[in-house]
Amino acid sequence: MADDFSLDLEELRNLQSIAKRPRVISLISSEIHNLEKLSKEKASSSAPQHPTPIPVVTTKVPYTPTQTYSTLSSFSWEQDNDKVKIHLSLEGVQEEKMEKNISPNSIEFKFHDVQGKNYQFAIPKLSKDIVPDQTKVIVKPTRIIVHLVKASKGKWQDLHYKEDKLKPNLDKEKDPMVGIMDLMKNMYEEGDEEMKKTIAKAWTDARSGKTADSLKGYR
Repeated sequence: MADDFSLDLEELRNLQSIAKRPRVISLISSEIHNLEKLSKEKASSSAPQHPTPIPVVTTKVPYTPTQTYSTLSSFSWEQDNDKVKIHLSLEGVQEEKMEKNISPNSIEFKFHDVQGKNYQFAIPKLSKDIVPDQTKVIVKPTRIIVHLVKASKGKWQDLHYKEDKLKPNLDKEKDPMVGIMDLMKNMYEEGDEEMKKTIAKAWTDARSGKTADSLKGYR
């Protein structure tokens, strides 16, 4: 098709060069113009089309590795009637990189970037309540000292809360016998050999329907 346009144009130009009358020259010139226009349009439509690239926006999300902590399970503690003092052995702690979470009955400390590692120390439930806003932490070169103020004066049996196993369960919604059986179980676990034999006999008698009071010597 492009060759046809070229041949037609060449012939029209030849005719234009030999034409004499103005009207004929004008008609030939108009036709030449139309053919040139069609030739250009044909050439542009046959050229390969390159699609406009669609810009892609990539958002980089900063990568934050999950922090891992080594637990400080070894510690010592002391107390007086008003305060508790906890000693943690850890070298290189920076106070500005320490995180603490203290409530009336729990404490948690996190020590970040200590010689390339993270450490934590926590007591989920203290033996008794403390006064959180009076807690003090002293950072030494090789250890940390935590000062806790007791909410009520008195000696603690332990730093961690421990349920009194010999205290019967007085939940009114439960069968009273369940509380008694729990008490006997705890007495069996805590008692000496003679106590265990007596409780074992009481359980046997109860299952066999006997009414003998095998625990009367321990009341």
